[in-house]
Amino acid sequence: MLDVIVIGGGHAGAEAARVCARGGARVALVTMLRDAIGRMSCNPAIGGLAKGNLVKEIDALGGLMGEATDQAGIQFKVLNRSKGPAVQGPRAQCDRDLYAAAVQQVLAAEPNITIVEGSVSALLIDGRTVRGVAFRDGTKLHARAVIVTTGTFLRALMHSGETQTAGGRFGEPAAETLSDSLRELGLDLGRLKTGTPPRVDRNSVDFSKLEEAPGDVVPRPFSILTDRLPLPQILCHLTYTGSFAHDLIRANIHRAPMYSGQIHATGPRYCPSIEDKVVRFADKERHQVFVEPEGLQHPWLYMNGISTSLPADVQDAVVQSLPGFEKAVIARYGYAVEYDFVNPRQLDPTLQVRGVEGLFLAGQINGTSGYEEAAAQGLLAGINALQQIRGGDPVVLRRDQAYAAVMIDDLVTQGTEEPYRMFTSRAEHRLLLGCDSVYERLSPIAAGLGLLDDKRRRRVDARVERMRQAREAAESEAVTPDRETLAWLDRAGISLNEKATIARLMQRAGFDVEHFMTAAAATFPELAKAFGQLGDEELDGVVSQLRYAGYIDRQQREAARSAEEEGMKIPAEMSYGLPGLSREMIEKLSSVRPISIGQASRIPGVTPAAISIVRMHVRRGNCVLSPAGSVTASPAVSS
Repeated sequence: MLDVIVIGGGHAGAEAARVCARGGARVALVTMLRDAIGRMSCNPAIGGLAKGNLVKEIDALGGLMGEATDQAGIQFKVLNRSKGPAVQGPRAQCDRDLYAAAVQQVLAAEPNITIVEGSVSALLIDGRTVRGVAFRDGTKLHARAVIVTTGTFLRALMHSGETQTAGGRFGEPAAETLSDSLRELGLDLGRLKTGTPPRVDRNSVDFSKLEEAPGDVVPRPFSILTDRLPLPQILCHLTYTGSFAHDLIRANIHRAPMYSGQIHATGPRYCPSIEDKVVRFADKERHQVFVEPEGLQHPWLYMNGISTSLPADVQDAVVQSLPGFEKAVIARYGYAVEYDFVNPRQLDPTLQVRGVEGLFLAGQINGTSGYEEAAAQGLLAGINALQQIRGGDPVVLRRDQAYAAVMIDDLVTQGTEEPYRMFTSRAEHRLLLGCDSVYERLSPIAAGLGLLDDKRRRRVDARVERMRQAREAAESEAVTPDRETLAWLDRAGISLNEKATIARLMQRAGFDVEHFMTAAAATFPELAKAFGQLGDEELDGVVSQLRYAGYIDRQQREAARSAEEEGMKIPAEMSYGLPGLSREMIEKLSSVRPISIGQASRIPGVTPAAISIVRMHVRRGNCVLSPAGSVTASPAVSS
């Protein structure tokens, strides 16, 4: 018998399989096409605002997405550099083929992973425990845990104009019957929609008419394991839609599946199709289109910003209306995909299906959109499947520890009716969740679980120590406004009226740390040495931590106050038929079955009064196990 079966070889499945194998579990990764493992279904890019933070969190926990991105990245850029660290986001344009190859290479290096080609038709369930999977040809595989990461393939239907084709991705079949197994478990399924833009033959484009969109001069890798980025860095470009394209789309809107009634599923709010943009933002005279190479040698360009399922003739006309694309040849037309997903409120915070032992769901099956959201879920679902097999405690991160924790808590507590996308604004403690502190926050957790190899652990420890020494040096060294000091401070562009620590100086707007360290080297050699040992990312991190120290301290105090609520656990089978709770509150609490008072307080519609009643019963220990095995609450005892 296997330990874990992972269904699906996308970003969630790759992370789940690898982390389980790293933990010593025997894993079968089931995929319909071996060569499709790690394939980038849509945009050949990783990261972005909040998404880049997720990738760094994955790296800190020992995941593979950052490693693969560094091997395949052809343009790296930190977005929102002009703003504070809480809203910055690293992003990398990738070579599509090399990214998939890098993922496949990482998985091939794990001796505990066996790749199985096939289509899973059903789950094997014994009572309320998963026992394995059955294949379309009748073959069965047995395991102690199953992680379902089917992406957009459950009963998937592709739409291009009036044409409909079964499939979850161009040229790949749908998983037609697995949804039935999930429904038989009592799970509530819905339909979501995603889309992809046309790809254009790069040789048919006049790049002289496009705006250049370069990456960072000094590219910054994602993984702590990366010393050097192996690939040359390239330009991306920009162009824009105009009135001709908008009028054409409006004239053919009745042929768009989203507007003709052909598609009934809900699409992504924050990544709309071009036809949706033209309708919803009718006042906009133009929409930006990012023109992104699919790879160093790949002949196609990805038209980021005009995702569409309009008919081919309309797509041709829209693309050829763009500056620089007058003679463009579409190599693959855009299309939409409609697919099944599971309401994530039916999951525990471990991503295990509530009440079904050993069955975990991760990725777009849980209603999310994006590679990064999927990968983070896959990693944490894999960790929890591994812990269950080991007999260890589940791993549930707090909202002040990781964006991945914010995402999972949002999903299992509030559910979603549209594709969920991670944003920094979803996190109430986002100053604590920057890339600067990710290894301090998360790597000790992974190390404690035995998921970090020696090389990664040594590098994490060295990075944390370098940054600690630099912070302490800046906090301990002080400058006094004497004549000699004022002279070199003036060369650094800094005025001073009273004694101040270096850390305090760094809180000033416009402080240039490199200029300052050059001027201060003779006066503070140890400080200059400590800062000189930092890499670019580490230097930015230390300066940010010192500059925003007051705000960070405030958020840490807020997080500490909420930690008490998170630490007050609610028995798993508690009955919410408590004196004073309305039928509505009982239904909401029973539906989500929160694991803590903190999670209960975030359920939409649950009132503070209801939380007070539940808190009182939990605090007094009035929840007792009934003979039938459910937990009931004893009547309240007056003080």
